[in-house]
Amino acid sequence: MHHNKTDLLALAKAVIETEIETLKALPARLDDSFVQACEAILACQGRVIVTGMGKSGHIGNKMAATFASTGTPAFFLHPGEASHGDLGMIVNGDVIIALSNSGTSDEILSILPVIRRLNVKIIAMTGNPQSPLAEMADFHLYTGAEKEACPLGLAPTSSTTATLVMGDALAIALLEARGFTAEDFARSHPGGRLGKRLLVHVRDIMHSGDEIPQVSPEISLQQAILEMTRKKLGITSIVATDGQLLGIFTDGDLRRSFEKGISSLEQPISALMTTRFQTITGNRLAVDALNQMEAHAITVLPVVQDGRITGIIHMHDLLRAGIA
Repeated sequence: MHHNKTDLLALAKAVIETEIETLKALPARLDDSFVQACEAILACQGRVIVTGMGKSGHIGNKMAATFASTGTPAFFLHPGEASHGDLGMIVNGDVIIALSNSGTSDEILSILPVIRRLNVKIIAMTGNPQSPLAEMADFHLYTGAEKEACPLGLAPTSSTTATLVMGDALAIALLEARGFTAEDFARSHPGGRLGKRLLVHVRDIMHSGDEIPQVSPEISLQQAILEMTRKKLGITSIVATDGQLLGIFTDGDLRRSFEKGISSLEQPISALMTTRFQTITGNRLAVDALNQMEAHAITVLPVVQDGRITGIIHMHDLLRAGIA
């Protein structure tokens, strides 16, 4: 059978439109059961265990992952494996979310009587409120579709999308109810970009100790240039004997000094240093340092505490840490 490009695009658009119509109908099907399901999960002393066969199982896996990353401890349990020992994972106080479009999945129905003996709440997501699964559950959430996007009406398409979206609705409603923050999200995603931007502090990546380029105010311009060259950060700090930061001198300052015409490399650096400059503290987020650098068109910031220099942070440090 040969399809031309127009046929294929038309088929794709029809699938998308069918699934959109299913989702449009979903909000009207929400009722008190959704609220009760949320309250059951919020009151849960254990974990949320999501289970489903076939395509529903794939959706269930994603649902459990979304719950876990938004403050609701959860995992996926394969119903086929459950009857071979994995039911031991379910303990008093857990909440079960069982997914089945027909509500007649044998694998799920066969383990529910055992689960019912435990002190657990069962939330069913099905496309049939009169199904055995819906009847056995404490709460039922309708996730059916009037029409599957599959032209044969057989492959779970619209119904699995509806289930996916209902899972997201539950997860985000719970996230809001728990007061889950961006910082909480970052802690469960420490390797991700958001995690880095919200968890990495200036003190974690700044240059400190012997790595800090610093000279005393009476040091000559030549000596200051040597210190800048040794430490390779394009800057040196000028520090008093009591540790107070008096000024900074950067590569840019050096270029501008040459443009003006330097009389001697033996001039004291105190005569050439910049005394008005940006600083940041070590307990600030690294992303704050990035924003400050971008706002003032600079690439390096002295890190100070009580007027004393504790480190230097460079744009390259932010790039290496995945912040910039």
